[in-house]
Amino acid sequence: MALVELGRFGFVEASVLVSALEAAGIPAVAFDIGTHVAEGSLMFLPVRVMVDDEDLADAIALRDSAA
Repeated sequence: MALVELGRFGFVEASVLVSALEAAGIPAVAFDIGTHVAEGSLMFLPVRVMVDDEDLADAIALRDSAA
C-alpha cells in the first residue's frame, strides 16, 4: 500500500473532493493545504489529493463522475 496522486486541484475543489472520497469510503489526504494557508496563496498553488494505490481506480471514477 502506497499513496499515489489522484490529481492537483484548487484549495476548495481539493477540499470538496477529499470529503466526497471519504464519504464514499475511500481514505484521502490533501497534501500542501497547510502551505497555502501559511503563505496566503489559497487560490494560486495546486493542492495534491492523494489516495492509496489500491483505491486509485475507484477514486478516479468518483472524481470523473463529479466533473
